[in-house]
Amino acid sequence: QEVEKIRIKITSLGLTESRVTADETIQQLFVECRLNNFLAEETPLSLPKPTGGQKIHYNYSTVINVDKADNCAERQYLKSILLKPDLPADSLKFTVVSDPPEDEQDLECEDIGFAYVSLKEIFQKQRDIIEQDIDVFDSQDANAVIGKLTVTVEALQALRAVHKECRKD
Repeated sequence: QEVEKIRIKITSLGLTESRVTADETIQQLFVECRLNNFLAEETPLSLPKPTGGQKIHYNYSTVINVDKADNCAERQYLKSILLKPDLPADSLKFTVVSDPPEDEQDLECEDIGFAYVSLKEIFQKQRDIIEQDIDVFDSQDANAVIGKLTVTVEALQALRAVHKECRKD
């Protein structure tokens, strides 16, 4: 069933001039997407860091199933987003991660930036996010925007289905 899914597409990433573009040790980037504590999906490839206004294209899609039968915890989480207006963790979290180069595997992967899509906002506005640029905030300075991530998040049908269920309960 189509309504039992949240579709996510990570299209591309562009960086603004920042400590990240200046840092020589940051060369390859991949993006992780996380729904609360449940699911972390990441782009299968890490791509060379974009320079000077360019974008790197991941064109990566994934689906989070939120059907009652197999994904009860995810569904309960969506219910809590809709029922508890003050829940702070109401977003999909995208993390831009620096992947160490092949010849320096002793280096750790490092989170360099975060971007968020509010599921609650999708429901309130009754509108999915289609190919939208969202701000990527620096992992070392939450007020500094280091780039834009182009994403699609189709969650409205799933949220409507969960909301309808909440009204029945």
